[in-house]
Amino acid sequence: MNFVKFRSIPMEESESKAQKIMQEAEKKSRITSGFFGLFGGSKVDEACELYVKAGNLFKIAKKWTEAGDAFVRSAKLTLSRGDYKHEAATNYVDASNCYRKINPKQAIDCLLKAVEIYSEMGRFTMAAKYYMSVAELYEVECNDPEKAMHYYEKAADYYKGEESKSSANKCMLKVAQFAAELEQYKKAADIFEEIGTSYAENTLLKYSAKDYFFKAVLCHLCRDVLDAQHALNRCIDIFPSFQDSREFTLLKASI
Repeated sequence: MNFVKFRSIPMEESESKAQKIMQEAEKKSRITSGFFGLFGGSKVDEACELYVKAGNLFKIAKKWTEAGDAFVRSAKLTLSRGDYKHEAATNYVDASNCYRKINPKQAIDCLLKAVEIYSEMGRFTMAAKYYMSVAELYEVECNDPEKAMHYYEKAADYYKGEESKSSANKCMLKVAQFAAELEQYKKAADIFEEIGTSYAENTLLKYSAKDYFFKAVLCHLCRDVLDAQHALNRCIDIFPSFQDSREFTLLKASI
């Protein structure tokens, strides 16, 4: 049996090829911006394809800034056509994946541009997905819990609008986590109680409800003992078997 051998491109060669392709793309994009650009739709497409090709070669060379810049150039040029928004959003996401390795803030900027495009297109599930990515970058790379909380909440709003309850709850639990860490106990308690209530009403999830009711009452306890007692009574009304749990016993001993 004969096997075809593929030659891997060395990093230095990839970078050199990418730079040449970028120059070619810039020439084509300049043509489209002049008078003859009125008839240069195909040149725009060619320039965009060249920017993407250059971006991928820069990725092979691990030149992350240059790769991100190439994808951004493609996105901007694609948007100038007006009818290729999905491709532009994809370019911004590709750019973000490059920038996040060296500059999380630039990665976030690109993701927010992608979110804006997907929102205009009515692709709210995609917009929610990338709001989550923004939140994760603020959480992990930027160590900014307030902004992470903000974007998890925006993602949850979009997921709720699309009836993606599981994804919305996942985001809201992150919001509750950060709210508690930031001592916004009322906000955290309300979220935990709301999710506990929704779980209690679901046959498959009801046994997890006690965990969220426990966290809700704990958050109230950080603010006011009387509020905690009222919250505990509400949880029992909603989910009577909560009284049989170890979590309930611990809370009763603490209030």
